[in-house]
Amino acid sequence: MVGAERAAFNGGASFKPERPDVYGAAHPKDLLRAIEEEHDHLLSLANSHIVSSAQFSRRLLLQLFRLAAKFEANPDRFTTPVKPLSDKLLISAFYEPSTRTRLSFESAWHRLGGDIMSITDRQSTGIAKGESLSDVAEMFNNYGDCVVLRDSGVNSVTEMMETLRIPIINAGNGVDEHPTQALADLYTILKWQPDLTKDDTDKKIRIAIVGVPNRMRTVRSFLIMLARFSNIVDEVVVVHDGKSDPLYAPDQKESLVKDGLNIRETTKLHSILPEMDVVYINSIAWVKNDFEVMGNDFALDINSPFKKDAIILHPLARGEELCTSLDNSVHNWYFAQARGAVFIRMALLTCMVQRTEMVMDVI
Repeated sequence: MVGAERAAFNGGASFKPERPDVYGAAHPKDLLRAIEEEHDHLLSLANSHIVSSAQFSRRLLLQLFRLAAKFEANPDRFTTPVKPLSDKLLISAFYEPSTRTRLSFESAWHRLGGDIMSITDRQSTGIAKGESLSDVAEMFNNYGDCVVLRDSGVNSVTEMMETLRIPIINAGNGVDEHPTQALADLYTILKWQPDLTKDDTDKKIRIAIVGVPNRMRTVRSFLIMLARFSNIVDEVVVVHDGKSDPLYAPDQKESLVKDGLNIRETTKLHSILPEMDVVYINSIAWVKNDFEVMGNDFALDINSPFKKDAIILHPLARGEELCTSLDNSVHNWYFAQARGAVFIRMALLTCMVQRTEMVMDVI
């Protein structure tokens, strides 16, 4: 991305000369070239519900990332003559607070030419009068072509699926999962190092995950998806405060190890930083229907002992755990992560509403 394009994306504001290209130092075309097209995998997503990271195979993930890179590298190619979702309607139902996830889904849908009905307060719906999510879903069948749901209930998505005849995406269900965030996380890593997509690569990376897998849905989904690429992961180090018990959900770690991840735990963040290629940090942990912030126990700033070319990922919103002094550093890939989420969601939505063929021939 050239300077003028970056400035346009940033609302016309100029960038500091020393600022790294945090919107993707590796151009998305590098990732596009690295992955051979096998779009039959994408056709399998038509009319599918997206509930968990566990649904995605390695081959399907690679094809989604390729399509996302195609959207990101060639955004103008999808505006004429007909936008892929020009006659489609998204129901954006966010019954729990959200900024990035809701706006990135809606941005993705708008960019593809679709229209949106957005609900941001469950008290403005029939749910406030006792209506079940299953009954709400029955009504949604008549109003839209796809649903994106965020709700504090772990079973909210599956309850809607009982009567839904249009596809639904889990945009966060309590402590359980956030699969499209994990798509954005892994897309960022592979855009940073496109060679990691190769089946025969001998490259391996070490990843620190600061958080609680049992109570952080972003961490849970990221670990599941990361296991699909266990061949490139030398080690995952889960950094925790020593207070969370249990650290993992039942059978969670055992399942990840069975899938090939080498996992260890520590409470000493700064001692392992010099060894890590990727540092994934989160601060929000769910407790029943509320959340707590863990940013006071671990914090990263420009003086933290990072490996020279290490990157930092964060699902955002951030607190004290991620200092703004890192924003102008080479370690900042969390802004690229947020930007890339739009394109990975464009790819997923296109496939789910059966418009894959309309975008496959665009280079």
